[in-house]
Amino acid sequence: MSAVPAAPVAATPEAVKPSLAEQLSAFGRDAWAHLTQLDPGEAGLNFLVSAAVILGALGLIWLLRRLFDRWVRRFAASCNVDVAETEKRTSRAAGVSWALVRTLILGAALLLVIGVWGIDPWAWISGQAGARLVRLALILVLVTALVEVAGFVTRRFVEGLAVRSRDARRAAQIRSLGPLLTGSIQGVLIVVGLLTFLSEMGLQVGPLLASAGVVGLAIGFGAQTLVKDFLTGVFLIAEDAVSVGDNVRIGDASGTVEAMTLRTIRLRNMNGTLHIFPYSEAQVIHNRTKLFSSYIFNLQVSYDTDIDRALDVMREVAEELRGDAEFGPMITRPFDILGVDELADSGIVLKARVTTTPRDQWKVGREYNRRIKRAFDREGIEIPFPTVQLVAPKQPVRLQGGDETAAGGEETRSAASPEARPPS
Repeated sequence: MSAVPAAPVAATPEAVKPSLAEQLSAFGRDAWAHLTQLDPGEAGLNFLVSAAVILGALGLIWLLRRLFDRWVRRFAASCNVDVAETEKRTSRAAGVSWALVRTLILGAALLLVIGVWGIDPWAWISGQAGARLVRLALILVLVTALVEVAGFVTRRFVEGLAVRSRDARRAAQIRSLGPLLTGSIQGVLIVVGLLTFLSEMGLQVGPLLASAGVVGLAIGFGAQTLVKDFLTGVFLIAEDAVSVGDNVRIGDASGTVEAMTLRTIRLRNMNGTLHIFPYSEAQVIHNRTKLFSSYIFNLQVSYDTDIDRALDVMREVAEELRGDAEFGPMITRPFDILGVDELADSGIVLKARVTTTPRDQWKVGREYNRRIKRAFDREGIEIPFPTVQLVAPKQPVRLQGGDETAAGGEETRSAASPEARPPS
């Protein structure tokens, strides 16, 4: 008898791994089945212990916050900076980090509470899905901490270089470079962290990078202005054309440069208005305070003035101002008494110029104007001012309709007019 061939064994399909959502659902069903089997006494004791664990976690968060605030105060006092402003900036900069720290502490407390109720969460966490969640959380925490620490360290490093620099102009340039450097470093860290996060989630980073390159190229064509703003700002700072603290004029707006970000320059004028310009629109910048500043005086005297004496008075006041303890250090060069500049309609214009340290020209100019006015009054030198002489017409002017306007602008009525006739 021939042997019956054995039936072919059907290939068993490879076991399908449950998804993360299915594992969470199964864990929840098992935990609920365990909780329903607890007696009331044991449940009450577990509730008290759980409340104590939660209160302990909240107390730990409060204690860490107090220790951090105390460290910030000591750090600000050692650096001779404003404590309140330092606390405000640090709290704003570390907001995300504090949220993550609170989340981690509360997450650990939640795991302890679950263990108190007799449920073992570590068995699920030690599995593949739990381990992936833990790694994703660690990547998120690490990237966030690196971004904020990098920003803090970069700002402190830039500020330290600016403080140690003996040249005020170089210090302003370093401070202007700070936001660009900080933004670039944080941007690189965020991109690397995002790619690592996506890779840990199981996505193929290679095809994603290729797609991102194509999308980035398309976005680059549509965002040429943004790229132009960034590159223009880099060249402005690298060439030292403008820095934070300079007084400049861009178009019709002028003011002091308050900040230079990745793509904008911000000016604050005298009345507090903030002007924000993209770098691409700041094609022509008039910098009034780079290296030194100057103030031009156009002083007008009457035609019967002794010009030589007036020029001597201007020199005397200039020397007096240079010897002043407050204004003398601001003046970097002797006054230039340039002489007669114009024979105007109402007087003779005498021109002078003073060179000062950056941003001090207006203070010195106002003080010189105050002193020269007093000196001219003392010497009897007249400063002319325009006058207007009004002459009233001597003869009445006949108007249309028979009315007349008398001298002095008063209006009279003709005897032939109806209003002038006596009542019948």
